[in-house]
Amino acid sequence: MNRLFIMLLVIAGVFMACAAKKNIINGTDELSGTWQLDYVSGPRITFEGLYPNKKPFLKIEVDSNRVSGNTSCNNFFGKLDRDGQNISFKEGLGMTKMACPGEGESVFLRTLEKIDRYDITDDGNTLNLIMGDIALMRFKRQE
Repeated sequence: MNRLFIMLLVIAGVFMACAAKKNIINGTDELSGTWQLDYVSGPRITFEGLYPNKKPFLKIEVDSNRVSGNTSCNNFFGKLDRDGQNISFKEGLGMTKMACPGEGESVFLRTLEKIDRYDITDDGNTLNLIMGDIALMRFKRQE
């Protein structure tokens, strides 16, 4: 009888841990919100050199499976493709077509296409977009 009770406690603990990882804040999925880019891996140009006037951002709406944002030059929008911690931005993003100086927009879009997973820090204020085991992009939550 004691073994059964202990086993039930362990199973309940596992379910509680999984539920906690879903990251719900005030009834809203923690991924929802506006996130401003503050790091991108790869380019040899400094972050400030890539985005001298305006930083890219993502607006994620989990409830409606939508993503939108700005590349630092053009606006974009599309469907959010997410399953647990897996996420993808490869499926047909629509975009405005203004001419953009520099390499910032192309670096942002090329890197975004490589993303296959995400992680949010425990404080809920940093979103890391990951390819494999490497964090390629880091965003800060905006109010």
